[in-house]
Amino acid sequence: MNKKTLFFAIFLSVAVLMIGGCGSSSSGTKTSGVTIKLAHPNVPTHPMGEGFIKFKEMVEDRSNGEIKVEIYDSSKYGDAREVVEGLQLGHLQMGSDSTANVQPFTDGFLVFDMPFLVSDYPSSDQLTDGPIGEKLKNSLEDSGILGLGYIELGFRNYFNDKHPIKTMEDLKGLKIRSTSSEAQIATLKAVGANPTPVAWGEVYTALQQGTVDGIEIDLNLAYHNNFHEVQDYLTIVKSVYSPHLVMINKDFFNGLSEEHKTIIQESFDEMKVLQRKLIRENEDRIIKELEEKGVEVHIMEEKERERLMEATSGVIEEYKDKIGEDLLEEFIEAAQ
Repeated sequence: MNKKTLFFAIFLSVAVLMIGGCGSSSSGTKTSGVTIKLAHPNVPTHPMGEGFIKFKEMVEDRSNGEIKVEIYDSSKYGDAREVVEGLQLGHLQMGSDSTANVQPFTDGFLVFDMPFLVSDYPSSDQLTDGPIGEKLKNSLEDSGILGLGYIELGFRNYFNDKHPIKTMEDLKGLKIRSTSSEAQIATLKAVGANPTPVAWGEVYTALQQGTVDGIEIDLNLAYHNNFHEVQDYLTIVKSVYSPHLVMINKDFFNGLSEEHKTIIQESFDEMKVLQRKLIRENEDRIIKELEEKGVEVHIMEEKERERLMEATSGVIEEYKDKIGEDLLEEFIEAAQ
């Protein structure tokens, strides 16, 4: 063998060894140079934004920089549909979306849109962290997405700029911004309001210009988007609990080392607790600040809330078969 042939043989052997030693494996081989593109719809100062910043810090620190997290907040990546599509195609590795927006994958998620079934946070934790939440998030696997777990927006309330809402009659004819969710539209109609779907990016302008009179929304989201600047009245009614499902591309996650999988899941589990804590602790402060800014705040009396529950019971009946009667009964029982 001449020198040139010998050199080429050695070079080839080294190259094969180097290639064989690189790459990732789900059996525990360390994955290097991992980047997670993560999209969510909220501003960095919202508890969701703060939570994902903390998640990024934990993941990068615990992986010694082997995993980098790039956050696309404030819907910079795109709307809800684009986030889900990005996850399916692998253009995004992680994303957070309302359960209403992942309902097309499984009708079971509609159960979270049913009005007045969840009354407090201990109940919501039991639902999202228990067997029901587990069953629903696992139903996404065939779509190429895994659910890491649930964070939250909180409970929806009524904001408007026309008059105080103290009774169901006060809702009559009010143009209330809704999402495109058929269940939310049906619920608002059932209480006498005029649901008006408006894209999220256009909501502030719609409220400001009077295209809609008000909005059904949680306290943190309303506050961090400055809706109090264009809304004079708030009624605490807690009509619907709104969770967010944090998702990860299935192929991406399964291709990680066991060490990196554990870092991501454990960091999310810690972030989830922090994010929910911030949402809940903020609420009393937000109400106080809104009052100081001139918003008139009312807490709906229980007898009036019960009237709303009775008026919207037909919505639950309407969607019972689509959700699945067994799942609905399990949800109601767990929420008690």
